[in-house]
Amino acid sequence: MTDTRLVHTVGARALEWLWAHRDGFRLEPDVDPEVGFLERFKPVGELGVICSVLFREGVAGSRQAQLARGLLDHAWREVLDGGRMLLRGQRTEPLSPIPWEVYLPFRELGYSLPELERHALLNHRLDSWAALETKPNRRLGLSAFQRRAGLTPRPHEQEALAATWLARTPEPWTVEGHIAYDVTHTVFHLTRWGEDPDGLPARLADYLAAWLPVWLDDWRDLRHWDLLGELLVVDACLPRPTFDEAAWEAFAGAQQPDGAMPAVRDMPATDDARDLFDVVYHPTLVAAFASTLATSRALSDLAHAS
Repeated sequence: MTDTRLVHTVGARALEWLWAHRDGFRLEPDVDPEVGFLERFKPVGELGVICSVLFREGVAGSRQAQLARGLLDHAWREVLDGGRMLLRGQRTEPLSPIPWEVYLPFRELGYSLPELERHALLNHRLDSWAALETKPNRRLGLSAFQRRAGLTPRPHEQEALAATWLARTPEPWTVEGHIAYDVTHTVFHLTRWGEDPDGLPARLADYLAAWLPVWLDDWRDLRHWDLLGELLVVDACLPRPTFDEAAWEAFAGAQQPDGAMPAVRDMPATDDARDLFDVVYHPTLVAAFASTLATSRALSDLAHAS
């Protein structure tokens, strides 16, 4: 059984780094739309999701909760301009789901911009929005977001799930990096980002219970900390998590003294603060996510055992 203090410390240190480097969450409003104005929304959206998990699970200390709320306030007010940058993004690319996806966790945490909601709801009624071509696990995620928003998913989540790699339970030794990321996000969407482990069909839970320990060993040996962190989240999403001790000790050992988590192997060799943030923010967010969910599940299991 992994030491819950070690797991919790990983998340606490990750939040400290994210707060200290909050200016890295930024947009590029003047970029050519063809280059991708909406691409810079991704870190902000991921921040919103992870902070919502932190508040939902209720295992954060007062310092962590304070930092998470500070990060959300900063992102909403300073980066998104009270949501108006999301509205601009929706107007720039009306069929893009990105502004709505970024907005939803903020709305669930008390932030709102009704005009954006009107635009998004109008666009979601279009057949063209439902017909957007995308990867199966991404389509599953869009259906899950529609359900969370009180809309009728198009297609239904079970229909979207059927087309994913995980739903077909293929030969487990064929997993490589891109497939593994697809698997992790399929699990996140099915379990509502760890809120409902029973949302994972039993046959998929059994498949993951058999093969996830092998994948954890593989990416631990490769020192791929970003993917290892996501796989540790998957473990915490299972009905019976393993809390893999070797994986958690290696993951915690890779974390830097300031809380940053390298993506692969070691920290990047750069003096450019923005370049460093862009490489490190995601594995550091994943560290906070994995820590929060694993701590919550471990404490819950201990409570049920006593």
